[in-house]
Amino acid sequence: MPNIGQDMQLEIYGGAAAAAGQPVLPVAFEDWEVRAKAALPDEAYWYIAGGAGGGDTMRANRDAFLRHCIRPRMARDISGRDIGISLFGARYPAPFLLAPIGVQGIMHAEGELATARAAASTGVPFILSNVSSFTIEQVAAAASSAGAAKVPAGDAPRWFQLYPGKNQEIIKSALTRAEAAGYSAIVVTLDTAMLGWREPDLKTGYLPFLQAKGCANYFSDPAFRALLPKTPEEDPRSAVLLMLSLFTNPRFTWDDVEWLKQTTKLPILLKGILTGDDAATAIDRGVDGIIVSNHGGRQVDGAIASLDALPEVCRAVKDRVPVLLDSGVRRGPDVLKAIALGATAVLIGRPFVYALASDGEAGVRHVIRMLMADVDITLALSGRTSMEDLDESFLLP
Repeated sequence: MPNIGQDMQLEIYGGAAAAAGQPVLPVAFEDWEVRAKAALPDEAYWYIAGGAGGGDTMRANRDAFLRHCIRPRMARDISGRDIGISLFGARYPAPFLLAPIGVQGIMHAEGELATARAAASTGVPFILSNVSSFTIEQVAAAASSAGAAKVPAGDAPRWFQLYPGKNQEIIKSALTRAEAAGYSAIVVTLDTAMLGWREPDLKTGYLPFLQAKGCANYFSDPAFRALLPKTPEEDPRSAVLLMLSLFTNPRFTWDDVEWLKQTTKLPILLKGILTGDDAATAIDRGVDGIIVSNHGGRQVDGAIASLDALPEVCRAVKDRVPVLLDSGVRRGPDVLKAIALGATAVLIGRPFVYALASDGEAGVRHVIRMLMADVDITLALSGRTSMEDLDESFLLP
């Protein structure tokens, strides 16, 4: 894809969308956020936009990216470029994945179905949240129906994210369902042993699960349904209360990580790692990948920025498994900075969810394409031609 950035520029400058009678969609992240805020009720908007406490960790995530400056190199042949990456034996067209964000149905009526189709059409992997508005199987069907021509074997790349709750039978059932539905990796989120102190959500008094939103995978699960005297359809309130009682697990330990490894044949990545010690322990326990993340600033206020934690984690990992970076990524330069500091790829969250809220599948696809173009152009103008060219020399010490 040597000209992806230039092609996108020409498409926009030439007014291709307007000429085709399509809406002209935003370019900047900030404009997407404004558009989403206008489209959503306050409680839904703040559920995505808000963070823990006073938002210090959210600000730290952005400040960390701003502190690192790119050092462009000149007079290099940048005519042929490849922004793709390899993960777990598969080649992907861009160095980012769509992060697992739950309850997308409160953003748009088609929720994760729209996101899965948009991701599939571009070949970018989509990570489905455990607390999605549609089931594991429904999202897999939507992704496969998108007909992503660039995806190996004609199948859309998708991973499944798991909150490791209290009931092992429900966990085993979810993992079995994900395997059967063609998901190729499991992302286990460790930083939500309980919900963070999220002031915006507390201010609006909003927890979507109480309204039976984000419960699709639980309500459809045979192991979960077996615990109920009445089905979720007959008694949704009791089903919601059971789900909430099992959703988080403050007693989860490294021994449970080993149990998860034994329970699924898929690669397991741990999301929420912020120290080298935890990364080293994770590898000792057999995990296949690390995702450095502070949950987009939604769990611990005053926590270290994910980007600031990345070098220490990479030193501890020593290239034994892939390390991905989540939290605070907004534009192409952010992606390249994270990779230069040791990440194999990054996860994007709020950018695509804001686009989903206002413009559904078309919005998500547009954000993906724009970010791919931004990565390509920034890479070229920095004097590099691939992700393999990026290391700490790319950035000002």
